[in-house]
Amino acid sequence: MRVLGINAIFHDPAAALVTDGAIVAAAEEERFTRRKHGKRPVPFSGWELPENAARWCLEETGLEPGDLDAVAYSYDPALVEPGLDGHDAHWERLRTLYALRAPNFLSTALPGLDPGIVRYVPHHVAHAASAALAAPGPGDGDVLVLDGRGESHSHLAGTYEGGDLTSLYAQRLPHSLGLMFEDLTEHLGFLRSSDEYKVMALASYGEPRFLHELREYVAATGDGGFRVAPIDWGSLVKARRPGGEWTRDHADVAASAQARLEEVLLDLASWLHGETGSRRLMLAGGVALNCVANSRLAEAGPYDDIWVQPAAGDAGTALGAALHVARDGGDPLTAMPGAGLGRRWDDHEIAGRLDTAKIPYERPDDLAAVVAGALARNEIVAWFQGPSEFGPRALGHRSLLAHPGYAGNIERLNDVKGREQFRPIAPMVALGHAPGIFEGPMPSPYMLFVHRVKPEWRARIPAVVHVDGTARIQTVDAGDEPLVARLLEEFRRRTGVPVLVNTSLNTAGRPMVDDPRDALECFGSAPVDLLAIGPYVVRREGVDAR
Repeated sequence: MRVLGINAIFHDPAAALVTDGAIVAAAEEERFTRRKHGKRPVPFSGWELPENAARWCLEETGLEPGDLDAVAYSYDPALVEPGLDGHDAHWERLRTLYALRAPNFLSTALPGLDPGIVRYVPHHVAHAASAALAAPGPGDGDVLVLDGRGESHSHLAGTYEGGDLTSLYAQRLPHSLGLMFEDLTEHLGFLRSSDEYKVMALASYGEPRFLHELREYVAATGDGGFRVAPIDWGSLVKARRPGGEWTRDHADVAASAQARLEEVLLDLASWLHGETGSRRLMLAGGVALNCVANSRLAEAGPYDDIWVQPAAGDAGTALGAALHVARDGGDPLTAMPGAGLGRRWDDHEIAGRLDTAKIPYERPDDLAAVVAGALARNEIVAWFQGPSEFGPRALGHRSLLAHPGYAGNIERLNDVKGREQFRPIAPMVALGHAPGIFEGPMPSPYMLFVHRVKPEWRARIPAVVHVDGTARIQTVDAGDEPLVARLLEEFRRRTGVPVLVNTSLNTAGRPMVDDPRDALECFGSAPVDLLAIGPYVVRREGVDAR
């Protein structure tokens, strides 16, 4: 079967293509439109489709819309119970109407598509499939989905056997751990459904002194579900003005919410494990992007093995919906080959973009050695290689790289990106060297867990050590990422350190760089010393000297 998956209804619109059970392409609409998260998560944006991402998926594989056997849409309007989450039922009906009209919208956006092949996949089933059906190795095991909301629920706990999902519990709205965290995100002056990771980062600067109060509002119910009572955040701490200074009170309430989230997740995982006895847990949904909570589950939870979908947010439901429909169609599925599922350019195409921009560039004999030398001199490098990543993490394809041995590089990179200074920057590390430097779940190829930095290494790599002594690492396997592995080895030869700073190649409020023009615009607007784009190198001094 040829199945196109579509996520559109809430936020992070995306498309993914599964052909004969293999994942062949996946991309988020934001990478094409350059609009962060694709759109805002409001009901009247529900009609907006990932048209560019969908067209690219088809073009990448030489398919026409009429060649598709099915389109899997990751939301089922038949399951909606208006007003459950406390929002105006009028807006909920509008969102549902848009979903019902999606087949016609899609056939307009993709001429030649038969609207009759569009299939609705429940939102949380799509999340679950994105984890279990894409996981490496046998897909059997438990699955836990937690996010803001789906049609009428905010959570699914189940188990997969032979590729089939058995749902054991689904938490009905308005109770939602994801919406609770979104409300706090907004109260702390950040953008809801976007900046929840900033609350996680801020939590490391505080103490959970409001934890007792939050335990009264948020609790597991012992039957697989949980309750979340309305929380008056203003009674705990004064709201922060967007862009304003944060205080210790703000950090403490963030730490309290983070701690309570972790406690409830452990309760939910323990209940699920008690029902099934499985040794493996697979996670998806926006809450699964909370790498601190994931690490707490790995360390204190009942499972031996935890796998997190790298595109765990709503974008990943495009992939999950396609896999679910392909599985129903009888196709044997293959595991996710990695996060590099997006657009790529060959050397000729990149050179053409550089020539058009009239930018001086060179093609070194050994790209990894040249870039490692620049990094060893404490230069900042924009790194644009191979296919773009699917999901929110830069994993060595669209990255800003720097030396981890200079503490000032935290402030330097946050200035380059226009970010808040309390936010950490992450390390990539050669897989073979990781256990000697970090403690935590390994391998960790997708930056979805935090690891303790061993004391003897903290002074050697201060730029990637967060205030709590942890780092959100990406382990690099030479078999999966040979060029990045070579770069790390060349850097180690020069410095004795097998670690590099790796943060996403973008500036604040902008999506990750996706195509060569994006890379050139970012390089031209930020104080980056060198751009390594495909086999070519663009140097700052060469551009400035034109």
